[in-house]
Amino acid sequence: MLNKQDLSLNELMLLNSELRRAEKSAGVAYLMLLGGHFGLHRFYLKRKGSGAAQLTLFAAALFFYLISIVASASDSTSLMIVSLTLCILPGLALFVWIIVDLFLLPSMLRAYNAAVEQDIIAAIVHHRRMEQLAGRG
Repeated sequence: MLNKQDLSLNELMLLNSELRRAEKSAGVAYLMLLGGHFGLHRFYLKRKGSGAAQLTLFAAALFFYLISIVASASDSTSLMIVSLTLCILPGLALFVWIIVDLFLLPSMLRAYNAAVEQDIIAAIVHHRRMEQLAGRG
């Protein structure tokens, strides 16, 4: 694992500049959590799989809710009950998942930003090594 202490002053300034540009904001992530049923906060943190799963749960709940509306208009009680049940299941799962994400979001942000920092440090060290090799040649 690369360290900030291994960088020169100019490299630290470059690191801070790149971090400001690339790191994710807690405020934006929490605002996106308000639209959590779409999984926006997870897409924002590059967690595409779980973001897609949350979006799918929302789509399933919406689909079965719309079916229950059609069933109630056509006086099909059994279809309405089944579709409402199938609407509640993914909706409840998504609700619980969003509540859990409310508490997991700070650690997800720290992990994402730490990974971004390590990537930038690795790129800076790689650039330094290339300059050293070019200087020797």
